[in-house]
Amino acid sequence: MNLTSLTPLAVILPILGAALTFMLIRHPKAQQAVSISLLSLTLLLEVSLLAQVWNGGTVAVRLGDWLPPFGVVLVVDQFSSLMLVVSSAVGLAVLIYATGQGAADGDAEGPVSIFHPTYLILMAGVSNAFLSGDLFNLYVGFEILLTASYVLMTLGGTGPRVRAGVTYVVVSVVSSLLFLIAIAMIYGATGTINMADLAVKLAHLDPGTQTLLHLMLLVAFGIKAAVFPLSFWLPDSYPTAPAPVTAVFAGLLTKVGIYAMVRTETLLFPDEGLNDLLMVVALLTMVVGILGALAQTDIKRLLSFTLVSHIGYLVFGLALSSKIGLGATVYYVIHHITVQTSLFLVTGLIERRGGSTSIDRLGGLAKLSPLLAFLFFIPAMNLAGIPPFSGFLGKVGLLQAGVNLGTPLAWVLVAGGVAVSLLTLLAVARVWNRAFWRSPEDAESPDPALLADEPAPTSVGVSRGASAAASVRVKTALPRMMVGATMGLVGLGVSLTIFAGPLVQLADGAAQEMLDRTPYVHAVLGDAGVAALNNGAGAKP
Repeated sequence: MNLTSLTPLAVILPILGAALTFMLIRHPKAQQAVSISLLSLTLLLEVSLLAQVWNGGTVAVRLGDWLPPFGVVLVVDQFSSLMLVVSSAVGLAVLIYATGQGAADGDAEGPVSIFHPTYLILMAGVSNAFLSGDLFNLYVGFEILLTASYVLMTLGGTGPRVRAGVTYVVVSVVSSLLFLIAIAMIYGATGTINMADLAVKLAHLDPGTQTLLHLMLLVAFGIKAAVFPLSFWLPDSYPTAPAPVTAVFAGLLTKVGIYAMVRTETLLFPDEGLNDLLMVVALLTMVVGILGALAQTDIKRLLSFTLVSHIGYLVFGLALSSKIGLGATVYYVIHHITVQTSLFLVTGLIERRGGSTSIDRLGGLAKLSPLLAFLFFIPAMNLAGIPPFSGFLGKVGLLQAGVNLGTPLAWVLVAGGVAVSLLTLLAVARVWNRAFWRSPEDAESPDPALLADEPAPTSVGVSRGASAAASVRVKTALPRMMVGATMGLVGLGVSLTIFAGPLVQLADGAAQEMLDRTPYVHAVLGDAGVAALNNGAGAKP
């Protein structure tokens, strides 16, 4: 059965779920059941799409039976389908975590009637961006997910969240405006916004026009991906949101920007004209991000800076323009989505158990909650690139590609990548040492929750102090749904190491498809498009 004809359901199902959950506004349990069920169904569909394109090649689905380049087309290849599967798997884990948190807190962090439909709209926007075959539909995908993210970021209406939301909205609007201007300029220059058609026609523009359009897209996507120096907004915006929202933002939203950069760099601008610039930007992003992380005492802000830093690795692999480098980038982006989201979910559990995310106020968590210590340790070591985890495998692939290129700038990036990896280890080890290893008494103003390490008294004649300790103990207990979702995501991160062989094979295949460009163009435009691409590939304007 050809399941690729069902590709639009990857976008439609979350939107349908959003409508249903909004209709069930006064029935929270039904809302939760609908949102989890439809996102699970979406994940199953996307797994089927991945299996089909892995064996059968790139497929384009034309909406409304309009022939390209005039109609809307959704393109499923190995890279887009892999991103769909990972984003939905991570999104489902975060949704289950959020449901558990809402049940435990009585939805004190934000109205569940708003959260579930908005969250599903966010997932629909992410899926639409990954499937888009034209620049304007990609813009629509960005706007859908950004509009939903504005609501999610300000849930609860606290002052810090509203202030962070204002900054996030302003930066996002500027980025979207630049993207829209770039689309208008590209259409004015070529008469099309279909990406397969642009792969053919952009080669016939004069080099100055190509470079201008190229830079416009890079700046717009660079803001969304939080690439230095366009990353200033992220560390102040993400940490203020509720833990599930911060987790899904950190895992997915910046990666949609990276996806757009990878897609346009390989398909529209394969001439490598700005690769040196991208390498410099990658190095600065890595270094500035990790130095910012080392200066933080709040775990959320520290992880936000490491998020920026590791975006630099992805840009590094993209700038190498080789199969090894791009394949390592595909593998590393899957790794980073999973691991970064896991760490933010664990941070939410740390805040719940320890009463704070400041490492100055934490201590003794390894004794108080060994499971929590385990859930932090595994993704933290993975993020730092300790063997044999997927972070190590991805970084080795990137460094190998840099060595193979052999230019002085590539060698600088290799050295920088190694140094940043060691500094990442230092940053997460500092969190481990202070929050988990030292005793609570050594912390500054420790939360009473940290001192409630004795079992709750069971006798009838307990003292008032014992009752208070029991109350704290019960209050800081970790809800099973939250722990289960976090464990599932940590397990997914470990599986990236266990199944590294087929995943690397898939990543290399996706890289080869993107560098070749022919499968993508053929799926959308047919043989005539491939002939035009081959005729214009070596043409000089």
